[in-house]
Amino acid sequence: MVEAGSPERPPVRAADGEQGELFPDASLPDELVGYRGPAACQIAGITYRQLDYWARTKLVAPSIRTAHGSGSQRLYSFKDILVLKVVKRLLDTGVSLQNIRVAVEHLRVRGVRDLARVTLFSDGTTVYECTSPEEIVDLLQGGQGVFGIAVSGAMQEISGTIHEFQAERADGGVVESVEPDELTQRRNARRTG
Repeated sequence: MVEAGSPERPPVRAADGEQGELFPDASLPDELVGYRGPAACQIAGITYRQLDYWARTKLVAPSIRTAHGSGSQRLYSFKDILVLKVVKRLLDTGVSLQNIRVAVEHLRVRGVRDLARVTLFSDGTTVYECTSPEEIVDLLQGGQGVFGIAVSGAMQEISGTIHEFQAERADGGVVESVEPDELTQRRNARRTG
């Protein structure tokens, strides 16, 4: 178990104050495919005000396209939306934005495949990363962890719903539509009655 931002696994600092790439791994959808702010909000379960604040303060900045003046649209990648969802869950547990920043910086050094094994725990003050059942048990026996977030669970939730939203390519190309999976087809059937 490593505390986010500990000396054993220091956070990565981006050059010139810019947000670095969260997951330096190409195993997720095309990095040029993204979602506008309103769709990112719905997928991650946050308000537009939160999205705007987090982008302006560089907690979670859009990695595909940032806003440049009035009327321009930010474009968020799958990775960005995953981070938005994790940040929202940490906020819901009472973790401060300052501690969430440390956790987000810490997650940037992890590859996508590694994140599927990560569970974040928080005692309301500090965020801890656990990658094995033994670490989780040790943390819980110490009485510290009160809330856990399985990053793989958030990834699955997003993967299950993201294709319901209009995507666009940063290069202006056409986004190929993805056939909805069985779960999505059932959800849509329930909605239409």
